Amino acid sequence: MFTPLSSLCIDTREFLVKRDDLIDPYLAGNKYRKLYTLLHTPKEKYQTLISYGGTQSNAMLAIAALCQKKNWQFIYYTKPLSSWQKENLGGNYAQAVALGMKHKEVASEYYKEFIATLALSLDSKSYLLHQGGADRNVQEGVASLAQEIRDAAPDVEALATPSGTGTTALYLAKSLPEYTLYTTALVGDTEYLKEQMRALEKIPENLIFLEPQKRYHFAKPYKEFYEVYKKLFDLGIEFDLIYAPLMWKMLLEQTKGKVLYIHSGGTSGNATMLQRYRKKALC
Repeated sequence: MFTPLSSLCIDTREFLVKRDDLIDPYLAGNKYRKLYTLLHTPKEKYQTLISYGGTQSNAMLAIAALCQKKNWQFIYYTKPLSSWQKENLGGNYAQAVALGMKHKEVASEYYKEFIATLALSLDSKSYLLHQGGADRNVQEGVASLAQEIRDAAPDVEALATPSGTGTTALYLAKSLPEYTLYTTALVGDTEYLKEQMRALEKIPENLIFLEPQKRYHFAKPYKEFYEVYKKLFDLGIEFDLIYAPLMWKMLLEQTKGKVLYIHSGGTSGNATMLQRYRKKALC
């Protein structure tokens, strides 16, 4: 699935954007790359795919779309929904349920222990996909992305992609040692991100971690994030409101030269995030 490059001029700097957001309404961005191997797995191999995470996760929606295509059962575990969520079931959650996802809530005090035991009860027809697609099987999909970048031969010295679990950044840097790859931690701090990466592979030397000057809480609305989102939107490309704004902020503040940004998709979650921004009068 070859995706095009778009050019953006921001604050007198030119950036290129790898338009992985255009792949599919649900299976777009890094989720397509992470699920690449499963997408090319014969549907007869599995009957059930199991995962877990947040109730508005982009990965959750992508997995639901994958399972619908494969006619697999999709079971998704989360901590209990809040009363507000139960009264406002929309966004990625509602779409994933419509695609066939079976949602199961686990009490918060037992959640971590329960998730740790999921792999113990699998049979040969079931597959466990860890939160955010943190899995060594993503290498094939990321390798396809790396080859597309090589084939396009962009006039850049550096690439950039934000990190949740860091899986895409890790394997992309490994696949493209000739480029510097910038990333920034969105969930926890940089050391926590590095721990997650080291659980999969040794961190390559060309992977550079950009550190924000202040601590941002994951998925929390911030006025400066909306300003970055709006600036990019007005230039013609919509990015997600959770991962992209901090990554772009770091690139503009801490890097120089021409950078190729890998669009991670995830814009389906913007509807619910924009509701939160309006509720807090941040947009």
